[in-house]
Amino acid sequence: MKYRLLSFCSFMLPFLSMAQEAGEMGIDEKIDKVFGNLTGWFVDFIFYQIPFSENIKIYWVLFPLILGAGFFTIYFRFINFTGVWTALKVVMGKYEDIEKYGAKELYGEEGIAAGVDLNKVESLDKHLADNKDEIVVDGDILDTIRDESSNGEVSHFQALTAALSATVGLGNIAGVAVAVSIGGAGATFWMIIAGLLGMASKFVECTLGVKYRDVGENGTIFGGPMYYLNKGLKNKNLGKILAGAFAVMCIGGSFGGGNMFQVNQAVQLFENMTGGTESFIFGYRWVFGVVMAVLVGIVIIGGIKSIAKVTDKIVPFMVVIYVGASLFVLIAKFDMIGWAFNEIIQGAFAPVGIVGGAVGVMIQGFRRAAFSNEAGVGSASIAHSAVRTKYPASEGLVALLEPFIDTVVVCTMTALVLIITGNVDPGNAGLNDADAILLTSGAFGSVISWFPYVLTVAVVLFAFSTQISWSYYGYQAWAYLFGRTKKTEYTYKIIFCLFVIVGASASMSSVIGFSDAMIFGMMVPNMVGIVILAPKVKAELKKYMNAIKLKVKAVSE
Repeated sequence: MKYRLLSFCSFMLPFLSMAQEAGEMGIDEKIDKVFGNLTGWFVDFIFYQIPFSENIKIYWVLFPLILGAGFFTIYFRFINFTGVWTALKVVMGKYEDIEKYGAKELYGEEGIAAGVDLNKVESLDKHLADNKDEIVVDGDILDTIRDESSNGEVSHFQALTAALSATVGLGNIAGVAVAVSIGGAGATFWMIIAGLLGMASKFVECTLGVKYRDVGENGTIFGGPMYYLNKGLKNKNLGKILAGAFAVMCIGGSFGGGNMFQVNQAVQLFENMTGGTESFIFGYRWVFGVVMAVLVGIVIIGGIKSIAKVTDKIVPFMVVIYVGASLFVLIAKFDMIGWAFNEIIQGAFAPVGIVGGAVGVMIQGFRRAAFSNEAGVGSASIAHSAVRTKYPASEGLVALLEPFIDTVVVCTMTALVLIITGNVDPGNAGLNDADAILLTSGAFGSVISWFPYVLTVAVVLFAFSTQISWSYYGYQAWAYLFGRTKKTEYTYKIIFCLFVIVGASASMSSVIGFSDAMIFGMMVPNMVGIVILAPKVKAELKKYMNAIKLKVKAVSE
């Protein structure tokens, strides 16, 4: 482990030493330049475009993403549509009894033998504690038997909000602006399609996250692609390689897209709303970073329980504010909604023109949707693995709601606001994420003059919640590589907080490219693994649906 830490520290040396350099460039430009020099090759590889014609080039990483999501949609018989109602019931706690105790123990022969009162299922607590051998495990591998108890740290709702806090955020605000500016209104259509297909991918990876999780000695849950790739694949060498590759990129993603990008966008909008170059924060962005680092540090020290307690309050509040403002704009401009949808449909299938025509528009939609909802990336399974349940598929069903909320609802509303207010400039490839946040703010401000100030508060909260969730993702990957000691835990969390300050201070063009590349890079080993493990997920889904049927039958009788 010491050698691994030394290797990582040697990788970090250039970033630390450049702070001492003096020269004509500012510190933010130095950071951006050095960062770009170190990571440019990786970004170029991940976003290599396969040329299909003179005007059409497609990122190779989109193929496993789209093909995988399409495969899961068909393989699980359109679970992204048929499973929504069941998912809502799970979140509302309708099946909490069977998830805590097991359907057989409650409603099968074992429950009847124990004299279980269906109206007082909590009476089973002592019975199960005294008769642990009665809990039947249906032929699962020994390595994961202990993980299929009701052990866990958070509820379904808390796991959902913790994962949503990492996805519903600046990707919905800045990312959508980039998509419609480069690809036009039609990119919105493909974002919606990507969101619907992504629901199936989220279901698969989050089911696996719970099935193959590890439970630490103190009850702390460790889960995610690192574990289901390593433990689930029959070819152990392949599993270790895929798990290791994912963990490395997950750490990079937590520092980049999950941290520096978030705080940079927040401080940029805050600076703009408080006077731009006349703002009291102008030239002192690092102070904003220090404040954010302290607040993030306070929350993440407590682990997933502390994170979930914050996110289950912040996320619903943020979504309500943002969606409410979007609805206000849409109602104020209701006569243009039909026209906007017409622009979306026509633009989605434009034969020529905008960035290579329909294919180019589709690429922008899928790329930004993937960055926003992270379906297929595997990151959300880390948060969902900490849920309290006996049935992994129950959490997979809860997770499929994420892309719907994140992309189909929130991203679509952002796109409609941008289109209706005229803040779309098809083919504007010069717009980047760093400027996009101001474009979205201006779109809302053209209808609600005071809302940019509210949006600034919302963006800061979005950034904060995304940071604390991604710190958990990154730490889980860090612990997988370097061990689960307190020393390694605090080492990661201190480095993460330092990157908050760097993100607030730095110029972000290179960091944004790196962040995008890391997140898409995580998707490749994850997608390979979950396609192979799909039959395991189907077995878990059957087990859970049978448990629900057993309960319904027992109650009806």
